[in-house]
Order: sequence, then C-alpha cells, then structure tokens
Amino acid sequence: MEKEILTDREVLLLRRKLDLLLRTGKLLMESAADTNRIERNMKRVAAFMGIPEEKLHLDIRWTMIMVNVSDETHSFSKFQKCEKHGINMTAITEVSHLSWKAIEQDYSLDQYEEELERIARKPRNYVPYLVAIGAGFACGGFCKLFGCDWIAFLFASICAFVGFRVRARCIEFGINVYMSIAIAAFVATCLAYASSFSGLSSTPYQPLLACALFIVPGVPLINFVDDMIDNHLLVGITRAANTMMMVGAMTFGIAFAMRVLVMNDIEIDHKFSELSMVPHDPYYIYAIAAAIAAMGFSMIFNIQRRLLWVVALGGIIAVCTRNFVNFELGYGPVIGSFMGSFVVSLIAVKAVHWFDVPNHVLTIPSVIPMIPGVLMYRSLFAFINLHGVIGEVTNAFANGINSALIILCISLGVAVPNIFARRYIAKDRQRYLEEELEKRRRRGKFIEW
Repeated sequence: MEKEILTDREVLLLRRKLDLLLRTGKLLMESAADTNRIERNMKRVAAFMGIPEEKLHLDIRWTMIMVNVSDETHSFSKFQKCEKHGINMTAITEVSHLSWKAIEQDYSLDQYEEELERIARKPRNYVPYLVAIGAGFACGGFCKLFGCDWIAFLFASICAFVGFRVRARCIEFGINVYMSIAIAAFVATCLAYASSFSGLSSTPYQPLLACALFIVPGVPLINFVDDMIDNHLLVGITRAANTMMMVGAMTFGIAFAMRVLVMNDIEIDHKFSELSMVPHDPYYIYAIAAAIAAMGFSMIFNIQRRLLWVVALGGIIAVCTRNFVNFELGYGPVIGSFMGSFVVSLIAVKAVHWFDVPNHVLTIPSVIPMIPGVLMYRSLFAFINLHGVIGEVTNAFANGINSALIILCISLGVAVPNIFARRYIAKDRQRYLEEELEKRRRRGKFIEW
C-alpha cells in the first residue's frame, strides 16, 4: 500500500537507487552501448531495485542521462553527465550479466554497487602497446584486402602503429579528440608516403590507403543506424554528428599531409585511379587478411580474449560473402557488403547465446574489414585535386556516394537482424524477468517502492 508521506530514510534509499541506476546507464553510454541496450539494462536494474516500470521515466542522451520516479503524490528526479566516451565491449557485456545476476542471486544494493564499481575500474584486457600493435595489424589487414604485397602489409602496420600511439599521446596531453585524430592521420600518412620510396614493395601506394583506417568510427556509425531504426532520434543524430566529425578530422589530417608533401602529383593520382577493386589473390589470402583486421579492431574495442577467434571467423565470413556476392554473382559492392554483414549478424543472433555476449560484441569487429577504403580515398583525392576538368566532380561524387552507400549497407546489415531478433525474444526475456521477480517476492527479498 502506498504511503502519503515518505520518511527521510525512504527518500535517501530511493535517491541511492536512482544514483546507482544512473551510474549503470553512464557506464554503458561511455562504453559505446546502443541506446536500446542502455534502456533495457536500466529498466532491468530498476526492476531489481523494486522500482516499477510504470513509475520509471528515462531520458537518455549522448551527454546526459535523466531518470524520474513518480506516482500520484511523489516525484524524484536525478541527472548524470556522460563525458568520457570510448569503446569497451567487455564492460557492456559485464553490466548486462550483472543486471540479471542481481535479480537471480538477491544482491543487496551494497553488493550491486561493489560489482558495478569493479566493472568500471577493471583494467582493459590489453595493455596500450598491445592495442597499438593490434591496430597496426588491423590496418595491415586492410592493406592486404586492397591488394598489396606482404612488404606493404608490414609498412601499413608500422605506420598505423605509430599513428595510433600518436593519437593516444595527444589525448593524454589533453588535446581535443578530433584534433588528436587529425594529427594521428597526418603522421600515419606521412610515414606511409615515406615508405613508398623504399623500393622494397611492388605495391608501394596501398599503405597510404590503409594506414589511417584505425580511426574509422565503425561503432558510432552502427549505433547511429540502430538508434535511428529504434526511434531514438536525438541520440542517433548526435552519434551521426560525432561520426562525421571523426571522419572529417581524419580527412583533414590526410589532406594536409598531401599538401605538405606535395602528393598531388600525376603519378600518385594515376596509381590510385588504377587500384583494382577486383580480388587478385585466392580467397584464403583474403580470409587471413580479414581475420587479422577483425582481431585488431577487437583489441581496440576491448573484447575478451576468448572471443578473438570468434570475431576472426566472423570477419572471414563477412569478407568472403561480400566477395562472392559482389564478383561471383555480380551484384556489386553495395549489395555484397550488405549481404556480408547481414549473414554475420544473422549467425550472431544464435551465437550470442553460445558465447553469452551482446550481439554487437561479435558483429561490429567482424564487419569492419569490409570498409571501402579504396573508394573513400579515390573520392578524397578527386576532391583535393580538382582542376576544372569535365567529369572530375562527377567522378569524385560517384566514388563518395558509393563508399557512403556501402558503409550504410554494412550498418543496416548488422542492425536489421539484431533488431528483429531482439523484438522476437523480448517477450521471452520479459516473461523470465517476471518469473524471477516473483521468486524474489516469495523469498521476501523484494520490496516495491
């Protein structure tokens, strides 16, 4: 029975619950969870705390999370700022597990807070230099997918490793995130250009295409598509703006390097326009390159070590499916990329139960190797080196639109099966949640506000 007046102790307890609820949402938002996942987890935690869903009101934004609990006579609101946005797939996984364990094992608020704090303070699975090596090899894998030889693969990996460490150092020094990206792209591109003079590689220009791709904002982009489809428009638009800023900063760094190094010469333009989109290597070479790239990005995203081989397999499936649909069936790179990401996401719908992780932990690193680097760079070079010749603008726009369509289709291929599967299993999860809450009531462990 509801009381007309709450005691001071009850008010303090409720405010503590709201504080823990907001800290849960903040950890998920700052770890790059999609908005629907944040909302689901926060509602589950609120159910654990005895806050009925009909009295709970959430407003989730990129930089702020707001929660209100109210009935006919009372209303309590609290706000939490989100500032340090990164990517931490392990934290997302563990918060999801915690929200269920707290209900199933009758956690007290102190136990829940202790576990939440442990997740927030847990060191990353890979030390910074190991992550930089992973990022380097990821870009090397990209380079191999673009048709380079193994020497160019090594050059691209080294350039990306240095660029990644430069970005990390810039952020440590307090430099703006977007400026750090521009500086990292500039340094990596300069080193890749210098490597083209070594004479050791028969494909000296491919490292220029791949050396800065560790910056590609795959997670924000796919989260943006998820949020827009799920009708979280405000957060989705903010994520899209953040994605555009990151791509813009990367483009500025690359373009500035080209101007400083006078890289707009005819030979390089000619070489980039000649780069083939058709695979010349056997499928197993592309499979190896895709696995390397997927595992490298997994390390950047802080995925558990036990899942690296799973993500590598996902990358192989994605790239080989794309190449088969694109070249063997002749449907082109846009449909090929969509099918590659769609197949991986469809498999992940079942695989998440085998490995007990959220869908995006498996899908996003797996589809990143399909990013159309060659088209992106062709478009960039075409816009930088406009000379007023007829057809230049058309060519630049054609490459730019194709690369944008491919990236959008990769995002849609990941998002669509996940969203439909989520809606399909939502009723089962809700029924299970209600059963567990009923068990808690019988044990006398559940007190509703």
